[in-house]
Amino acid sequence: MKKNFTMGLLFLIALSLGVSACAKKQTVAPEQQEAALEQPQDPQITVEDIKFTEEPSIRDANIEQKTTLDTIYFTLDSSSLDDASMNTLKENEKYLKENPAVNIVIEGHCDERGTTEYNLALGQRRALKVKEYYVQLGIAPNRIATISYGEEMPVVKMSTESAWAKNRRAETKIITNK
Repeated sequence: MKKNFTMGLLFLIALSLGVSACAKKQTVAPEQQEAALEQPQDPQITVEDIKFTEEPSIRDANIEQKTTLDTIYFTLDSSSLDDASMNTLKENEKYLKENPAVNIVIEGHCDERGTTEYNLALGQRRALKVKEYYVQLGIAPNRIATISYGEEMPVVKMSTESAWAKNRRAETKIITNK
């Protein structure tokens, strides 16, 4: 009897090991693959480019909002710049070209929906997209720092569509020394 029990136990262990070894790998749905491919890449500027990633330090700096530098807004789950956003950034670019000693920080923000990790990543993509556009307009990349606050700094603290729309933004702020 004991021998049958031991054999049965060994059989169950071997079976469970065999089943776990044959488990399917997780696959990516075709829709997710297509969405990843739809993200346009600018061949002139890449995040890996060392000149692009050199940024002014925002540690120990005062950051102030100038009324001449306007905020841009994003659609849900997007870091793409629309025509209105590009026009706003072109207006900001005029101030930056007139003041070449000014360094800026671009703050990426999100609404409260999504996980903290997701919103931090989305906020960073938004900030980097704005930086890329400023660089295309002729602003030196080493004048532009980026930071993501995700959902942590909402402008409007309500859970409505109009509040969420105001919280999905990128702000361009001036960096000043203390």
